[in-house]
Amino acid sequence: MATQQIGGKGMLPKHAQLRAILVDMCTKELSPGDALPSERQLCLDHGVSRVTVREALSQLVKEGLAVRVHGRGTFVAERTHRSELGLASFHEDMLRLGLEPGTVVLSVDREPPPPATATALGMTESQQAWHVRRLRLANQTPISFEDAWYNADLLPELAGVDFTASIYETLASRFGYPVDRAEQTVGAGPASPETAALLGIRKGTPVMTFDRIAYSAGQPVEHAYSWFRADRYQLHMTLTDH
Repeated sequence: MATQQIGGKGMLPKHAQLRAILVDMCTKELSPGDALPSERQLCLDHGVSRVTVREALSQLVKEGLAVRVHGRGTFVAERTHRSELGLASFHEDMLRLGLEPGTVVLSVDREPPPPATATALGMTESQQAWHVRRLRLANQTPISFEDAWYNADLLPELAGVDFTASIYETLASRFGYPVDRAEQTVGAGPASPETAALLGIRKGTPVMTFDRIAYSAGQPVEHAYSWFRADRYQLHMTLTDH
């Protein structure tokens, strides 16, 4: 890696100059998981103090570009996956981002739905629903935990499908219910102990929350709750004045 001495008078603060150099290093020269130069090496390479180096590294950590590992150093963080807000299953979304989707099926049960789900799916609480819990992966890294419900009367054979594949594709090709609309609420909250354990994060870590009802020709076919790692997943949207 090329070294660059940092100027002082009449320029940006030294820690801001070093931060810019390190951002380029993280995004253009190194890969996720690679170690950044040590604090001592950065001092020597760029002619700055240890205080300046620590300030620049702290900014990188706050911005999610780097992670500190006690006793080992500072490393380039895993890339955050930025999804366009639209109508797509997780499987389809990851493929669109150029990532390998993966799924761990945690459970598939037939049971009465909770009140909110019964309302969302147009069911009574005495009817039976398929309750499917899955851990979703991107390039083998846990990204989200999904808790989804499906009307068992509408989809009596759903338990026999491959839940590691795209559910939306299965609903369309096997059952004749292509998803053409969804209503989704996005929020944030602390990860529960179960969610944290599944996603490999600490209990209470902020996660993005999704509450989605998917429809096919006006018929509700899915009610799903999802919890996404906020440090690995972002939503992007384009806004206009129309």
